[in-house]
Amino acid sequence: MAGHHHSRKACSAHQLSSAISGPARPGQSTTKGDVFCYYGNRGDPEPLFLEPGTYGLSNALLETPWKKLCFGKKLFQEIVERSQTLRKPELIIQLLDVLKNKEAQLPDPAIVEQGKEFVEPMLDKYSAVFVHHENYGTRTNTVILVDAAGNVTFTENTMVGKDPSNWMTTIHEFKLQD
Repeated sequence: MAGHHHSRKACSAHQLSSAISGPARPGQSTTKGDVFCYYGNRGDPEPLFLEPGTYGLSNALLETPWKKLCFGKKLFQEIVERSQTLRKPELIIQLLDVLKNKEAQLPDPAIVEQGKEFVEPMLDKYSAVFVHHENYGTRTNTVILVDAAGNVTFTENTMVGKDPSNWMTTIHEFKLQD
């Protein structure tokens, strides 16, 4: 974790809470008893058991309180609030639009502190949800929808080459097993 600072302080009132209901025994994430976890190659050596809620993930640890992450979560939550009024294709397009948002979220001392010299020359681009710089940036966006019946729609947009106006979309639909 050299050069990486992570604060458990979340960007809203919702913070990661312990989902441990006993020694090494996770709590339930859903009414069906499913358990959702976050595990990455940095940070805690054990998976974090997640309670129901909205979590943000950027190019850092879960819930890193970057302004762009907080901004993206806000946009996401606004779409979720009106999702019942949207057809599935509209919902997917609006969610992908969040992931392609290029509005710089400045100033953001947390990004500057973490990135130091690497980030400084491209701070205006790096501080957006969608990062596009000559040699660094977002190349793939993924939206996964799961309905109450277990139907999954996995949509992935991948940038073709280095052209942010040229994307290839892949969609997979399937049903979760009981």
